[in-house]
Amino acid sequence: MIKNFLQELRTQRWDDHRFYHHSRINQSLHFVSALSFLFAYVMLFFDPVVSALVGWLVSMTSRQAGHFFFEPKGYDHVNQATHEHKEDIKVGYNLQRKVVLMAIWALSPMVLYFDPTLFGLFKPWVTMGDFTRQVAKIWLVVGVGGLLFRTIHLFFIRDVETGLVWMTKIITDPFNDLKLYHKAPLFLMKGELIDPGLEKHVKHA
Repeated sequence: MIKNFLQELRTQRWDDHRFYHHSRINQSLHFVSALSFLFAYVMLFFDPVVSALVGWLVSMTSRQAGHFFFEPKGYDHVNQATHEHKEDIKVGYNLQRKVVLMAIWALSPMVLYFDPTLFGLFKPWVTMGDFTRQVAKIWLVVGVGGLLFRTIHLFFIRDVETGLVWMTKIITDPFNDLKLYHKAPLFLMKGELIDPGLEKHVKHA
């Protein structure tokens, strides 16, 4: 059972890497995202508000910017797959689902405009510091909710193991991204925009 779980985890990580991380800019942004996510993980135990602010404003924005703006979206000759096919088979959040998640994140502070108490959960904010901390708490809930929602969704459309593996992958992605992409900024500074090693690795996989 554990062996199957770990094998599925390796498969999901490999598919994510080979399908969605061709761009050295994207890889470099994932390196930045990984470092800031690890900082956010540590701060979660000391100040969850700071953790949420860093996690969303730095980690998630840099991570998703790489996918939205720099990752090639044409025909994938390395994996012999169209962008549409990759989006259809994506286990986690594909670009369409990410748009929805990021929209919820961006619009969620508006809740405090219409109801400063958030249905009685908060004291009405007075200073910008109060507002920022309350927004950060909402963002923390959005982040955890987004993770749990897709995990449970996978329970029904795939199976329980796939959902649990995906959740494990997401939580441990910062550690794996550091390992995979720590050299990406160096290659990028040398003018290498696309990872040339992917084709070799795919052929030998």
